[in-house]
Amino acid sequence: MFSIELGEDGNVRLNGRLDAAQCAKAEEFLGTVDGPSTLDFAQLEYISSAGLGILLKTQKRLVENGAGLKIINVNNHIHDVFRYSGFHSIFEIEAG
Repeated sequence: MFSIELGEDGNVRLNGRLDAAQCAKAEEFLGTVDGPSTLDFAQLEYISSAGLGILLKTQKRLVENGAGLKIINVNNHIHDVFRYSGFHSIFEIEAG
């Protein structure tokens, strides 16, 4: 199960598992983001390489326009995925 929504605080909340089967939903939502945004991973349990690809695509598009993504509340497992893949140097990340 996966959901992505805009929270009352303006942060984009991701819940569940972002895997290849859920990438279309994430890409559709993140395609509407057009300025600096914070992604809240407090309820995200898992992210696959396909999910990382969607985040990278969004980040590249935003950086071209002088914006970017900040990722907060990252659990240890997902933080390790970002670190091992080198994505920790592409995104501003705050552990949860």
